[in-house]
Amino acid sequence: MSEKAVVVYSGGMDSFTVLNTAIQNGLDVYALSFNYGQKHSKELEVAALVCKELNIPHKVVDITAINSLMANSSLTGGADIPEGHYEDDNMKSTVVPNRNMVLLSMAIAYAVSLEIGKVYYGAHSGDHHIYPDCRPEFVEAMNAVSKIANYQSVEIVTPFLHSSKGAILKAGLDMQLDYGKTWTCYNGREKSCGKCGACHERLEAFTEQGKTDPLDYEA
Repeated sequence: MSEKAVVVYSGGMDSFTVLNTAIQNGLDVYALSFNYGQKHSKELEVAALVCKELNIPHKVVDITAINSLMANSSLTGGADIPEGHYEDDNMKSTVVPNRNMVLLSMAIAYAVSLEIGKVYYGAHSGDHHIYPDCRPEFVEAMNAVSKIANYQSVEIVTPFLHSSKGAILKAGLDMQLDYGKTWTCYNGREKSCGKCGACHERLEAFTEQGKTDPLDYEA
């Protein structure tokens, strides 16, 4: 019997690569996505299409009720999505308070209910600067808690924790993944804006790999 894993799957580049890495490693994958009121909820539509194509179980959980506690982020509140690079100070407005602790806690609970011992998620080094809940010290602490919080120990697996966005893209391209089946832009419009921090980082990764992003951009 194959080993199983829950994958926190947003529909973005990183989680798409993590999802396929788990599959390539021979795991039976249970994808888990969250609607937490993000403006770029288009990523959930993309995630659903990928899971249907791969014929893997996919659960989308509506947790928009918690938005009242986390609405000071520009990703969930009324403020405009900032433009620029992740290294710019204005990008801190995209931090959703405690997001990954909340999402991982629910993913761990889901894994325990399915008697699954691993939860995969896509933290990577490119996010360390701006997002505290993507840093190695957070992952290590959360992993330690995950192993003792239930009768069943659950390991948090982050295959790209110390990898750049470009390295993640390279890993996916080596697996011949189609990144036209992902969504990265923080603005959930028909086309990617090309101006938000998420778009900047994505485009830099494709440039680094000498490839053209298959997504359409407004500018």
